[in-house]
Amino acid sequence: MRRLPSLLVFLILTLAAGWAASLSLPDAWYAGLQKPVFNPPNWVFPPVWTVLYVLMAFSAWRVWKRDGLTAAIVLWVVQLVFNAAWMWLFFGLHRPEASLIDIVILLVLIVMLTCVFWRRDRLAGVLLMPYVIWVAYAALLNYALWQMNPAT
Repeated sequence: MRRLPSLLVFLILTLAAGWAASLSLPDAWYAGLQKPVFNPPNWVFPPVWTVLYVLMAFSAWRVWKRDGLTAAIVLWVVQLVFNAAWMWLFFGLHRPEASLIDIVILLVLIVMLTCVFWRRDRLAGVLLMPYVIWVAYAALLNYALWQMNPAT
């Protein structure tokens, strides 16, 4: 039970990143973009990201309670920053090319993080796999949106 407050800290950190990201939401610019056939409806994103943020928090908490503050946790924080920045770049600034660079870096960071977490706590690594898959999909979607809308 004494470890639950630390889990709460990780949940707050991930949800804070989600909140920061949500300050830039889809707008009329996004609604006007041509979208690929594999673009999901807007309502899909909030529940998916909520689950992913909870998995990220629980994964980091497992590593933290085992090893404390290490380079792995710092890497986790860095990827959170890139995670939050994507929404601002794409929806806030309407810069699909800049957000593509961000999401590719984010994907590399998440793959690295998954490997590092896996070595420390196998379940922590497994918990990040849906995040890897979703961000890879999101990167493909970002690329398609950029290619389909070159004037933006």
